[in-house]
Amino acid sequence: MNSTTKTNTYTDFEKDVIDGLQAYPKHLSSKFIYDKNGDKLFQDIMAMPEYYLTNCEYNILKYQSASIAEKFDLKEGFDLIELGAGDGKKTKLLLNHLSNINANFTYLPVDISQNVLDELGSSLEKELPKVKFELLQGSYFHVLSQLSSYNKRQKVILVLGSNIGNLLHNDAIEFLKKIQNNMTANDLLFMGFDQKKHPQIVLDAYNDPKGITEAFNKNLLLRINKELGGNFDLESFFHWETYDPETGTAKSFLVSRVNQEVKIKNLNLTISFKAWETIHTEISQKYDDETVKWLAQEANLSIDRRFESETGYYKNYTFKKS
Repeated sequence: MNSTTKTNTYTDFEKDVIDGLQAYPKHLSSKFIYDKNGDKLFQDIMAMPEYYLTNCEYNILKYQSASIAEKFDLKEGFDLIELGAGDGKKTKLLLNHLSNINANFTYLPVDISQNVLDELGSSLEKELPKVKFELLQGSYFHVLSQLSSYNKRQKVILVLGSNIGNLLHNDAIEFLKKIQNNMTANDLLFMGFDQKKHPQIVLDAYNDPKGITEAFNKNLLLRINKELGGNFDLESFFHWETYDPETGTAKSFLVSRVNQEVKIKNLNLTISFKAWETIHTEISQKYDDETVKWLAQEANLSIDRRFESETGYYKNYTFKKS
């Protein structure tokens, strides 16, 4: 294995490929799955019958929006800040309720993709013309730190889709601490956490028979081929999912079927794989109330309320500063 030494000129994607594929065991960050193709594949995953998470949270927001809004400062007004807004499909259920009760609020969707935000803005103008909104492009915490000026009234911070499940517990605590640091005593954090459940239900959600999840994970290799001059043979790897019901940790791997060498031309890098060697691509953590309470306490937050799906598979929690 070899690589050039101009580390200061590498993009985040290039750094992740260099470090992750030369590590033991090998790993790549799931955040680099998301390009145009990866975004489309994730939309397909969310529409799969096996992927219960989307419908669970959708139904919480569809049927419990009135209860969720009870802690919002409807009289003085509030700013509704969503981290990683995406297409806003689920959020629009809450926005519709707030619009119907003539709540005094501004919706501030945050996303790294300007294209996604522009599409969301266009759909809001058509579907919810009464909702005041301001599109904010950038990374979560860069934008959140800028929003410290929004302390004249309550902030309600939304993090939907169990995004926190992609983080190990220590990283999740740091994530929550950063949000907490940008909250005042009157603010609320509303966040989704996928719950522990029958292990087969979890495995089915990340290992669908149509191979959509496999294509999603392999998009990492496809990006390396397209953007970095790699020569990964996608058919010589297969997707494998594991779930540990004790820890609640689901992990996705790409497994090499054969001994092989992969060259990544743009990075002057050659990577050797043994047969059955893995690349760890994604973690999806599952929770129970005790674990969520512990994470919150470590970040100086306290659970305010819980909103549970009919199946019990998924919960949204509201948090306040301790």
